[in-house]
Amino acid sequence: MLAQLAAHSLDLCALNCSLWPLHPVYGQADEQTIRDTFRLAGELGVETVVSMSGCPGDGPAATTVNWVTYPWPADATALRARQWNQMVALWTDLAVEAARCGVRRIALELHPLHLVYNVPSLQRLRAEVGPIIGVNLDPSHLFWQGMDPIAVARALGEAVHHVHLKDTIEYPAERALAGVLDTRPFEDWERRSWTFCTVGRGHDASFWEGFLNALAEAGYNGSLAIENEDPQQGDIEGVREAASFIQPLIPSHPHS
Repeated sequence: MLAQLAAHSLDLCALNCSLWPLHPVYGQADEQTIRDTFRLAGELGVETVVSMSGCPGDGPAATTVNWVTYPWPADATALRARQWNQMVALWTDLAVEAARCGVRRIALELHPLHLVYNVPSLQRLRAEVGPIIGVNLDPSHLFWQGMDPIAVARALGEAVHHVHLKDTIEYPAERALAGVLDTRPFEDWERRSWTFCTVGRGHDASFWEGFLNALAEAGYNGSLAIENEDPQQGDIEGVREAASFIQPLIPSHPHS
């Protein structure tokens, strides 16, 4: 595979295993896949692995994750504390294995339903586990939560280990009624508060240029990976449109 990539002047910038470690049903299997991915990365000479932090359930009998998003009642905050300790123990162990395999960067996507989903939670885990922990910065999840991806890039600085380019479009009339915690299905995008979209359809060139400048200021010189989840486009069409949109904004980017 490495020979085939080289023949086409392609590099592997990262391996992605965005799974659900700590899930009460299949978390152990996903954890093993993450460990296998570290080993594969070492064999391929890839130094960055993208993943997600995970989130446990609420006890031994749980069948799905329990994502605490409100500092009340007391049993919920106590649950979150137990979950956090469980996650730190896991990633402390995984970080040792990653380093042993030659992986220098674990890039966790700030993804809802996982314990690490914003700047404070990422910074806390990084402080407890070490600088091998960083972020896979995907603006799309930040937009709908009301976060500013440019401010996030500046706040995290050298902790930006990988970048996904994905956009989100918001529908103000629906958001006014449903807020950002909209559980209507993604397939019903016309009736949602927000939906993922091709880069440039949700936010204009001025935002993306500012975002790329913030990444440069943070010292990031890695690859920019286009991720397409636009329900109105096919994968290839969406990636081509995104690449055409973003390319003029990054003429000097070494890995564009």
